[in-house]
Amino acid sequence: MDDHPIHKIQISGTTLASVLHRFFSSTGDIHGLLFGHVSFSTTISLSDEPTSNFSSVTAMNSASSSGADGPTLTATITDFLSIPSHFPLPLQHKHREDPSSVLLGWFSGRRKTPLRPSLKDSTTTVSLSSSASHSFTPQNSPYPLSLPPSLFLLLSTPFQEQLIHTHEYKAFQYRISADSFDPKSLDVINIGPSFRSHYGSFSPISPFPSMTCDLRGPNAMAEDEKAETLVGIKRGLKDQKELDLCAEGFEIGRLRKLMGSDSSNYTAELEHLYDKMLLKLDSLARSVETSSAKVLEQV
Repeated sequence: MDDHPIHKIQISGTTLASVLHRFFSSTGDIHGLLFGHVSFSTTISLSDEPTSNFSSVTAMNSASSSGADGPTLTATITDFLSIPSHFPLPLQHKHREDPSSVLLGWFSGRRKTPLRPSLKDSTTTVSLSSSASHSFTPQNSPYPLSLPPSLFLLLSTPFQEQLIHTHEYKAFQYRISADSFDPKSLDVINIGPSFRSHYGSFSPISPFPSMTCDLRGPNAMAEDEKAETLVGIKRGLKDQKELDLCAEGFEIGRLRKLMGSDSSNYTAELEHLYDKMLLKLDSLARSVETSSAKVLEQV
């Protein structure tokens, strides 16, 4: 596999928003795989600076006649797969939604941590980049080239709570030859005529809740709320009655005496509490034994 630098990393706005939403709505840290494509592009450098002599004009014309500084690699992230960080990365996963989409690397989202790769990140990236089965050939490649999935996207949250919610992320490319992470700028592709293809597969799901039409009059809603309130009060009284039956003889005020520095003065109270508990357990055991005997008789 070749170790070529990626000059530019792009990501569609919908994909970045989905990754951030998945991270901030999760109950813990997450990580996952990044999919997309890498393509060659040619950069042309033309200078409008005036030249002072013929030799510099000749040099400029010869450079312009070649038309380019050389091919550059541009990586575009179009999709991702995320799982909780305590699960291993599904490296055997094959992205089949888009045949042109390949595995570009992976990402990690962890809260309140610096935006720099850790030792675990380095180990995971080295393992992923060293796998020959995940190498790919860039689009429009002028010569045979095999690249490893070397991108790493790190997501984090601010160390201190802020009134304005901010998103923190940073992109890297792991270079096998230098055994290091190169920070890269992450260009977010915005909405525009030339980028509409990135939004073609995006379909927001925002279903409205079903709303029933009540034709009983303007006071029907108030009557329903009053009925629900009465039902809730009756249910609460019933639950409290059952709870009082279980804690019969052991009110909150009585139990409070068994805590604190004065608890040593209530040894008899504590013994009485355990005696009542044992009597209730014995009664419950006898009830279960009697009911089990009746069930066996019926069988």
